[in-house]
Amino acid sequence: MRIIRDHQFVSDQDRGASVAIGNFDGVHTGHRAVIDIARGNAARLDRPLGILTFEPHPRQFFAPDTPPFRLMNAEAKANRLAKLGIEVLYEIAFNRALAALTPEQFARTVIADGLGLSHVVVGADFCFGKGRSGMAGDLQRFGAAMGFGVTVVPLVQSETGTVSSTRIREALSQGRPRDAAAMLGHLHRIEGAVIRGDQRGRDLGYPTANMSIEGLHPPKFGVYAVKVDVLSGPFKGTYPAVSSIGVRPMFGLNKPNIETFLFDFKGDLYGTHLSVALVEYLRGEEKFNSLDALIAQMDADSARARTLLRAPEATP
Repeated sequence: MRIIRDHQFVSDQDRGASVAIGNFDGVHTGHRAVIDIARGNAARLDRPLGILTFEPHPRQFFAPDTPPFRLMNAEAKANRLAKLGIEVLYEIAFNRALAALTPEQFARTVIADGLGLSHVVVGADFCFGKGRSGMAGDLQRFGAAMGFGVTVVPLVQSETGTVSSTRIREALSQGRPRDAAAMLGHLHRIEGAVIRGDQRGRDLGYPTANMSIEGLHPPKFGVYAVKVDVLSGPFKGTYPAVSSIGVRPMFGLNKPNIETFLFDFKGDLYGTHLSVALVEYLRGEEKFNSLDALIAQMDADSARARTLLRAPEATP
């Protein structure tokens, strides 16, 4: 998958794609419906299949001090889109100049002239341009005038209602990763580089791979049965594991992170990139009376996680 980050400098091979447009936070089943329509148009038109999205997320740009809300960082989103067969990811920088474009200017400057897109697909709730003043119907009108096709896709419904990133965040906040996965169409994943921690886990007999969750919507703090994909380095592969997400109350006040213990693993993961898939919420975060009590609970958590992860439904 090729990643293009500037709509003003695009090679001929990366112009003319059939794309789905949106933020695609989580790449959930609603997003998949939009992407699949773009896929069909790409095949019909014999064009590359692309995604047009923005970094940072516009909400993050306009309100940088709001609590973290993203389900995915840019790396995780790109990895998920690559798995869906996306050929070109237009990850356009969202800045003041882009935000100031009127809907018509956006359609012409970015879609028609900049990227030369052949067809675009958006959800029925799509808004664009300065002040989010452009609607899906406006985009259809601009497309007819500027020479690109437009398809508007109805919102996808699940058994419990409309699929949305908001409802997925709610499920994760309540410790319901399986409900989140049902809306996502895949297990929720936290991805990033392994960073150095305090190395207390090593002293407790549970060496962990530590990752930041800064900028991401935090799932309910506690312990999870997880599956881990090691994405880089000499230990690439998939491993069963147990993760703790939170502030580690046994050891004072700490910045929230995720610490993961890979079962039956020996090796140095510092600097490698991991993708941690949340399978099941085991328990809440606790402060124990002693380290021995903490270790006993970690033993029980690991045993339960091993059992859960052997079940057929525990798949990323």
